[in-house]
Order: sequence, then C-alpha cells, then structure tokens
Amino acid sequence: MAEQDDGLRELYQEVIFDHNRSPRNFHEMDHASHRADGHNPLCGDQLTVYALVEGGVVREVSFVGNGCAISTASASLMTEAVRGQTIDQVEALFQDIHAMLTQAHPDRDLGKLEVLSGVREFPSRVKCATLAWHTLHNAITLARDTAQTE
Repeated sequence: MAEQDDGLRELYQEVIFDHNRSPRNFHEMDHASHRADGHNPLCGDQLTVYALVEGGVVREVSFVGNGCAISTASASLMTEAVRGQTIDQVEALFQDIHAMLTQAHPDRDLGKLEVLSGVREFPSRVKCATLAWHTLHNAITLARDTAQTE
C-alpha cells in the first residue's frame, strides 16, 4: 500500500509541476461574457477568470494572475475540465472539488482533477487549490465581489 501511496504522490507532484510550469488557457479573453477576480489573502494568490458562456454552456475559459504552484495548477486543470460543460455541470463539479478538498471524496470519478486530492494532506494549501474554483463560481453566477478563500 505504501508503494501505491508513493506512486500517487509522485503523480500528484508531476501533474502540479507540469500545470504550474505550462499553465493551460493562461491568457486574457477579450470576448468573455463572464469575468471575476479572486484573491487569497493568506498567501497572496491573485487571479482573474474569464468565461465565454453561450446557451448555458461554457464554450471557452481562461485565467491570468499570480499565484503559487498549487493555485496556478488548479486553475489550469479547472479550465481544461469545465470547457464544454453546462453551467449546472460546472456548479456540480465546483461542489465536488470543494468537498474533495475539504470534507470527503465525492462518489464520482473526477478524472485528472483527482490529483488535487493530494492537497488535502496540506490543509494550509487547500485555499490555494480552491481559489480558481471560487472565482469561476463567481464569474458564472455573475457575482460582483472578489472571490476569496477566507
């Protein structure tokens, strides 16, 4: 079992490092229909999430900002996961990711997003991993406040 844990930890680290070094969908989106800012005062992460929502579906999503490796990787993974999803599907995924990081693992397979479960081992970093998700939530619900993890 320890071997399996080591393998999962290695995969977690590899995916986090890859998405931090080469974040996917890292750019401003001039034609976004939805936008929100996020800030994690605990470690200083700041980002903006952009989404193009048409017919209740997230057609495009991107982000820009400065953050730690976990924050950047989580935002990058998020943009890949939500493209093509309906608003309801994105909201359900937001709830599942939040639960996975703060409570218990949801009853469904989260695909590549499963690597974020490794953050639970570092409670002080959970807010880094959830910032992008809270910011996307604010964007698609048209909330005007800056998303925060506090």
